[in-house]
Amino acid sequence: MNTLIIGATGGIGAATARVLAAQGDTLTLSGRNEATLTALAAELGAAHHAADVGYESHVRALLEGVPPPLDTLVYAAGAALPEPLKDADPGHVRAVWNANYFGALWTLKHGLGRLNAGGRVYLLGARPELVTARGFSQYAASKAALARAAEVARLEHRGVGITLVLPPAVETGLWAQVGRVPRGALGPDAVARALVTDRAGEAQAELRIDG
Repeated sequence: MNTLIIGATGGIGAATARVLAAQGDTLTLSGRNEATLTALAAELGAAHHAADVGYESHVRALLEGVPPPLDTLVYAAGAALPEPLKDADPGHVRAVWNANYFGALWTLKHGLGRLNAGGRVYLLGARPELVTARGFSQYAASKAALARAAEVARLEHRGVGITLVLPPAVETGLWAQVGRVPRGALGPDAVARALVTDRAGEAQAELRIDG
């Protein structure tokens, strides 16, 4: 399988890369932290390209640099940066929307046409009931926008599977922006294994992962 993982330097992205490498996938990894990305790529024998998903030009160049055709595309980039609406910082708002929505939008725009017939796309979403909380207005809104964009993408690209991954709380570095990791949070490996299991079956609109 020829697979691209965007956001590979995060907890879920790195775990998914390791699980898919063990499955024998040919991997291309992308992320913003070049040192971490280079180390992970060397560990897994993968190609790698640093990119800032907030820029369409970066995402387009990344997709154009991956040998076609793709079998699997995983979008695991994300940001939270919680704060009350009254304190909403423009830089934080842009960072959250770039990671959670615009990066995924550019990935779908430039990636869907490069997938094999029957190829699979996995987008990391969020369960509304878990993110409707004080301080999470931009995180919740950007993830809701992603879910709606995925619905329309399915109508426009019926030859590929576009799956919104909906895990519970996951123990990743994202929680450093929030505070402590919630009790009972899943390890990122559990999300990675669920994704691989799902890929072996029929494509579905949502992949809800329970602890």
